[in-house]
Amino acid sequence: MSGARPIAGSVAVCDTGPMSDSDRFIEIRNTLQAQRTDYDAAVSGFGWPDLTELNWAIDYFDRIADDNDNPALHIVEESGERAQLSYAELSARSNQVANFLMANGAERGDRILLMLGNEVPLWETMLAAIKIGAVVIPATTLLAGADLADRMSRGNASMVVTNQTGVAAFEALDEVVPSDVSRIAVGGTPAGWVDYGESASASPDFRQPEQTTPSDPLLEYFTSGTTAKPKLVQHTQASYPVGHLSTMYWLGLGQGDVHWTISSPGWAKHAWSCFFAPFNAQACIFMYNYTRFDGPTVLDVLVEHGVNTLCAPPTVWRFLIQEDLASYRDRLALRELISAGEPLNPEVIDQVRTVWGLTIRDGYGQTETTAQIGNTPGAELKPGSMGRPLPGYRIELLDPVGEPADEGEICIALGDDRPLGLMTGYADDPTKTAEVTSDGYYHTGDVGSRDDDGYITYVGRADDVFKASGYRISPFELESVLIEHPAVAEAAVIPSPDPLRGFVPKAYVILAAGHEPTGDTAKSIFGFMRDRVSGYKLVRRIEFADLPKTISGKIRRVELRSNEQGRPDEGPRNSTEFLEADSR
Repeated sequence: MSGARPIAGSVAVCDTGPMSDSDRFIEIRNTLQAQRTDYDAAVSGFGWPDLTELNWAIDYFDRIADDNDNPALHIVEESGERAQLSYAELSARSNQVANFLMANGAERGDRILLMLGNEVPLWETMLAAIKIGAVVIPATTLLAGADLADRMSRGNASMVVTNQTGVAAFEALDEVVPSDVSRIAVGGTPAGWVDYGESASASPDFRQPEQTTPSDPLLEYFTSGTTAKPKLVQHTQASYPVGHLSTMYWLGLGQGDVHWTISSPGWAKHAWSCFFAPFNAQACIFMYNYTRFDGPTVLDVLVEHGVNTLCAPPTVWRFLIQEDLASYRDRLALRELISAGEPLNPEVIDQVRTVWGLTIRDGYGQTETTAQIGNTPGAELKPGSMGRPLPGYRIELLDPVGEPADEGEICIALGDDRPLGLMTGYADDPTKTAEVTSDGYYHTGDVGSRDDDGYITYVGRADDVFKASGYRISPFELESVLIEHPAVAEAAVIPSPDPLRGFVPKAYVILAAGHEPTGDTAKSIFGFMRDRVSGYKLVRRIEFADLPKTISGKIRRVELRSNEQGRPDEGPRNSTEFLEADSR
């Protein structure tokens, strides 16, 4: 059976009597794993389970964890220190943590701000919260000041679980955290905080005090806030736990796999690929914590720990292709390579495939959803495309008047086709919820184009695509070319007002090490672009500058566009801006 190797801890679906929710879930999971390389069969035969009482952590996770000594979680530190828990151990520990959290006031429906790094208590607390029916608000340990206060206030958190970095951020807050907020500290016990270590003395037997339902809220994620104040995305006890069957399929995970996604907690991608999808597959979640990325070390870690499925952001792949990949080819256990976070440039895919014989596959989704579109295992990969709709998602591209088109906004059909992996809405903004779910579709705000084979290529955010001299410009297309230049480390293209053309493409550029923000550097980049893109979409202005970003690292283009307002009609605006017309 392709993609699903029987191992200890495998669960058979009961073939007598009525099927339970967990039976239905496991049956669908098993079918998807069996069809890992058969996209057409997986899509045509897929249907979301009709759930009435599933608590994923109790009815599914504890079920597969029963007497299961296979590794569920393996964390390695730079120092060589490691922590490893089997499925059975993680099940028991999450029971203890659930009892501990309830003893400290957590109840069904309570909001828990979870602010931890890649450390064992994060996985224990997530499972415990699901069992209780509490609502988790994941947050990065980088949060501080007004951002942290905003999460606590708008999230209406009544409990916080954090480490010593988070404790320091709370202690430094100017705003007063309400005295009735329960504070749980990992790794130490400052005054006013409860030691997470006390959970070790709690009972490993958990009895759910109140029945949860699949429609109960489970996760509330703050979005990145690239164009406005971060929204609060709400997912249920079913939408992420069960909805990530689509993500499991995209990643190509099988039972017993060792899966590493290079990701930081606090953002949806971590829940996607470092929690729900691997556990849905009965794989082992592997994490390596480093303070500074080092290509050879990462490659050595892959070899030493037998990682066979790896998901990393494009930045990591760009670093890795600078290493001697060929010397690792015969030592790696890798089977699946995945990229996520932003579209990956084709030249990176080609370099890795040439050396390792493996194809990096990317895909598409949002905090509001699970994986929607992806290049799946064994399927043809078309350069630049992010793949085809994944099982359980019916995708339409809608033009500006709402009609299906070959290029348009990426939208998800609702009604009878509504995917289980779609959010219930924005917890604090019913108006915005209504806006993005209007006319029978969920509107992603992203634009894509589709070819005759159904492959979808990302064009850009609907707000980012613009016209120059009447021609439509895709910032992502130009950025993909710009970063191929050796002097360009990162780039963002936005419309810049022009008295003749209305707007022209302008690139804000962060330079790679060893390159200076001079006219010669700009001239080289302009010449590079002239050789690679059509004249009507040439970048006409380059400014060497830092890029404003959200705390999650996404570029705040709204600030860059604002920078261009009121610019002079002619000439550079400052000493680090250069014009294409002057470079010829």
